[in-house]
Amino acid sequence: MTAEFHTTARWQQAHDFNKENLSGERSTKWVLALTVVTMLAEIIAGTVYGSMALLADGWHMGTHAAAFMLTLFAYTYARKNATNPRFAFGTGKVSVLGGFTSAVALGLVALVMVIESVYRLFAPEAIHFNQAILVAVIGLTVNIVSVFLLKDHQGHDHGHDHGHSHHHDDHNLKAAYFHVLADALTSLMAIAALLAGKYMGANWLDPVMGIVGAVIISRWAWGLIKQTSPILLDASTEPDYASQLVRRIEAEGDHKVTDLHLWKVSADHHAAMISLVSHKPKDTDYYHDLLADFSQIDHLTIEVNRCDDCTEAEHPRNSCNGSGCCHHATDHDHDHDHDHDHDHDHDHDHDHDHHHH
Repeated sequence: MTAEFHTTARWQQAHDFNKENLSGERSTKWVLALTVVTMLAEIIAGTVYGSMALLADGWHMGTHAAAFMLTLFAYTYARKNATNPRFAFGTGKVSVLGGFTSAVALGLVALVMVIESVYRLFAPEAIHFNQAILVAVIGLTVNIVSVFLLKDHQGHDHGHDHGHSHHHDDHNLKAAYFHVLADALTSLMAIAALLAGKYMGANWLDPVMGIVGAVIISRWAWGLIKQTSPILLDASTEPDYASQLVRRIEAEGDHKVTDLHLWKVSADHHAAMISLVSHKPKDTDYYHDLLADFSQIDHLTIEVNRCDDCTEAEHPRNSCNGSGCCHHATDHDHDHDHDHDHDHDHDHDHDHDHHHH
């Protein structure tokens, strides 16, 4: 009868890389409520008084309300599925995906603004200045309040024991912030253009301001897309940091890093997979201690390969095939380490012997 295996808690690790931003989520709910109330008020008033300007802005507010609902959905989904085993590294990228999607939507809004502004530049329409200015002022007021509600919750810095700080980005909230900031910018530029048109006859300034606003908004959207897409595609990050890892291991002598991957598993958390070869490999605890001060790594996997026959240790294992190196036996030690607090208190050591025929 097989004896009951002892606890494996020491070798187990969490994969919850979701960074909650409860204050930001709460502020987004307030902004959504304010946006929906304004939207309904403008649509009702526009219908009752026959104002196309109020109606148009009311439906425009609806697009922002949809963006805020997407933001809140991402928060809720990430929190509910934080420990769902279907997600290999948790739901840390859900907020990144929410930010990417909102950024694409913001870019589409900018494109529509350009098309509409160019059309009006070549086919001017009569402008009802008083109504348009009123709508712009209402929109500016609502969006200024929204900007102040969201601006302090996008991220924060905190220090670590290893002498550096991490900035926690919330791309999901940043996208919502850009939506209200973009709307505030367009309202402000519209007010300036409408006043110039009303008192100076410069009606052409209104569509020109629309084009300028669209260019600025598209730059914000593109910047957010550039931030989020590499994370979603598991792009390698921080080559200098990866080089430091390699130098630290290879400084030991008789050690060669044969494979290294360093990428983000959320907006703020990194994972690393390192393979190395040595004639006389150390215990995996040794490598754990060797890399302990690389505290940006939240999930670490180390594969240690022992080469018994090779006489040139600096060569990676695959280059020794001709001399029979690594032909008789290869030991793989896997060291997995994860700690949310960056203290590296947990290490995982699995030894596998593979005999090659």
